[in-house]
Amino acid sequence: MTQVLQPTALAPAAARTDMSERRGLAAAEPTRIGHIVSVSGAQAVVVLERPVGVMSQSRDTRIQIGALVKITTPATSVVGIITAVSSPTPSFESDAADIGLVEVNLAGELVVDPVTKRLAFRRGVACLPSLGDPVLFADRHDLTRVYSQPNVASIKVGSLYQDAAVPARLLVDDLLSKHFIVVGTTGCGKSTALTCILQRVLEEHHYAHMLVLDVHNEYPEAFGDKAETIDPVNLNLPIWLLNFQELTEALTSKDSSRDAEAEILSDGVVYAKRRFLDASTVRGTTLARRTSESNGITVDTPTPYRLSDVVSFIDEQVGKLDRARTTVPYRRLKTRIETLVSDQRYSFMFGSLTIQDTMTETLGRLFRVPHDGKPITVINLSTVPAEILDVVISVIARLAFDLAVWSKGGLPMLLVCEEAHRYAPAGDLDKFAPTRQALSRIAKEGRKYGVSLALVTQRPSELDPTVLSQCSTAIAMRLSTERDQAVMRANTHDGALDLLGFLPLLGDREAIIFGQGVAMPMRIRFDDIADDAKPQTHSLGFSESWKMPNMDMEQLEAIVARWRLSGRDRT
Repeated sequence: MTQVLQPTALAPAAARTDMSERRGLAAAEPTRIGHIVSVSGAQAVVVLERPVGVMSQSRDTRIQIGALVKITTPATSVVGIITAVSSPTPSFESDAADIGLVEVNLAGELVVDPVTKRLAFRRGVACLPSLGDPVLFADRHDLTRVYSQPNVASIKVGSLYQDAAVPARLLVDDLLSKHFIVVGTTGCGKSTALTCILQRVLEEHHYAHMLVLDVHNEYPEAFGDKAETIDPVNLNLPIWLLNFQELTEALTSKDSSRDAEAEILSDGVVYAKRRFLDASTVRGTTLARRTSESNGITVDTPTPYRLSDVVSFIDEQVGKLDRARTTVPYRRLKTRIETLVSDQRYSFMFGSLTIQDTMTETLGRLFRVPHDGKPITVINLSTVPAEILDVVISVIARLAFDLAVWSKGGLPMLLVCEEAHRYAPAGDLDKFAPTRQALSRIAKEGRKYGVSLALVTQRPSELDPTVLSQCSTAIAMRLSTERDQAVMRANTHDGALDLLGFLPLLGDREAIIFGQGVAMPMRIRFDDIADDAKPQTHSLGFSESWKMPNMDMEQLEAIVARWRLSGRDRT
């Protein structure tokens, strides 16, 4: 015979366990608020059984959008989220008893786990509510059952808005393996929220592998001695690690000469790679092996070469041209290469005086192999010239994916992309093509090989829709523009669509989280972070900074000197 879960009583099989759990939470008996008057698909309508004014007098009984309720059915307790409240026939008299209606999105149900014999939450509803079924507020213990999944790896990042005593937890495997995104306007706490999440993951997983692309120099201090900090001074990303698409983006013009320059560059790079291999040949069997290798060289083979050999190839080809053929593509390509080599801002990529095969060392430092007590790499990209920023990010993202593929998923890693809309934008597919392609490949196929994306953006409407659509968990903070809200609504699931109407009203460090990384959609407030572990904003605010002198001539001269060096000898 089917057991009946009464509104204020639990199934006998779980009663003793539930009582012991209640002692720790000291939760009150659930409050009945009304009964079902309509069910349509995943939505239900509840009529309140007490006057609207009475229901609003106490925080514990106040009907609010986003609050959790449970509906008692003959087989289970169905859990739903309040999405709207209304009074269809409001009275003009203040002391009149208005009828209240509550709209609820059904999300899951509380059932007795056959193994533990305890009540547990599961997604989906097998036994839909019907007319007259009682509706109760979800008490603290219900909230804990729903949002704290037993025997599942999770991290506490904050507290529920509905009850601050209930921890808000994220499911680690689903959060990381299926990508996630943090969105919100400037100043709402995105960086702090991201830092909170990563810090909690590192507390529980000491052998993690994370890489943060920090375009604003916010995170070097956020992770203390757990982070390896890299900037253009100590970054080594040799030019020969670039594939041909990235090389074309970095070295060729953006006008009608691009195709001609790309053809010359392709031949020049293959020539330079073969020449480097031949020069490194010593004798005997090495000669045979090197000769075999050089015959299989392509423009995308990750083999060292010298740009000076590329320039020599260009000069040689120009000398062979007859007067009828133009030399403009050759001269422009040569000038571009020589300019980048001599510009100290690009020394981390073009300025190496010696060419060595350092691919293993470069990968090991970027992706923490071995991690030596520093499981996270923070790459400060704030001083990388904008002309080459997307190329740098493209190389790093592509290397992350290729390493994951060749290791057959043996090195699970997380790639964190700050300001993702800047280098994977929506719209013109010709712009940022290598970066967009590298990130899209991780977004689509990364979970198969253990490489995950974490995207952070203030403008989700400007982010490439393919990359955005692959994020299975969304941490949505305050968003003011309708365009950005519309994009988030288009990518919303799990019955959280109505909750996104709250986005303009969220306070700092508040968020609505939905998707695979949470048991069900929830509104939370992120935990506080110690001042010395917060991302740095590098600004005191105008009201404070303008109360005192900001800079003298000596300081300005020092800044200009560092500016001109652009990456060398910076303090």
